[in-house]
This record gives sequence, C-alpha cells and structure tokens, in this order.
Amino acid sequence: MTKKILLIIFLAIFSACQNEQSETKKITVSSEKETINTMLDAWHKNASESNYESYFDSMTANSVFIGTDAQENWNKKDFKAFSKPFFDRGKAWDFKPLKRNIYVSAGGNIAWFDELLTTWMGVCRGSGVLNKTDNTWKIEHYVLSVTVPNTHITDVIAIKKEMDSVFISKLNQ
Repeated sequence: MTKKILLIIFLAIFSACQNEQSETKKITVSSEKETINTMLDAWHKNASESNYESYFDSMTANSVFIGTDAQENWNKKDFKAFSKPFFDRGKAWDFKPLKRNIYVSAGGNIAWFDELLTTWMGVCRGSGVLNKTDNTWKIEHYVLSVTVPNTHITDVIAIKKEMDSVFISKLNQ
C-alpha cells in the first residue's frame, strides 16, 4: 500500500513538473515571437528612414536577400552595394507589415516567418529565416515576392514570358 501511495505521489509531482515546464516553454516561445516581431518591424522601419547601418546590422554576415526579380539573389555584401544609392537618397523602401506568422524551433535559436506587406508594388509577401546568436535575432535569409491573384496569373505569365525566356537561356549557358 505504501508503495502505491508513493507511486501516486511521484506521478503527481512528475506530472506537475511537466506541466510547469510546458507552460515555461510556451511563455518563452511567446516572448521570443514578440522580440522577433519587434526586430522585423524595426528592420522595415530602418529602410523607410534610410538607416543603412541599422538595417544591415539586422542581417547576419552570411545573409541572403532574394528580391522580386529572378536575378535578385544577393549575399549581404552585394545587397548592401545595390541598396546604398536608395538609402543615400533619404528613403530606401517603405514596407509595412499587414500580417505576420512567426515560428520558433524547439531549440529556440532558429525561427522562420512569413508576412504580408503593403509596398509601392501593392501587397507583397516576405518570408525568412532568423538565427539567434549571442541572444540577438538576425536575418539569415529573406525572400520578397509580389503576390499575384490567381485570376490574373495567365496575364502575368504572358507579360513575363519573353524576359523569362532570356533569363532561362542565360542560366543554361
């Protein structure tokens, strides 16, 4: 009988500890998502306010930025060079988040997200991967794409056809 009581007490304590750990993990993930959301908002704001150094400090040294044009696949150094004239004129681009989903890995040091943005191109989608190093989240990989309503995709395909053909030919050489 004593063994049964001890077993029940052990199981109750074990269960309570598991629930507490689960709650702590939920709180940690929630606070990480808030931190990431704030960081991404600041990143976009830095572009709109031409804060060149702050904008690029939010990206890892090995980061990649993929733009809307098929040729736009930049490492950080090349993206900085491309972007510098836009920042120098006083306003790079102004992307405002409409909706964002953030996901954090079980280990807590990798996160990924997708977002809908209002831009000068209309609604765009951004997605990316973040890496947490030295307790700081930084963008490792970012993809910007123009959204196309399904009802207009054949029109867009027709518009792109010639340029896509040239681009594919260059890649195949």
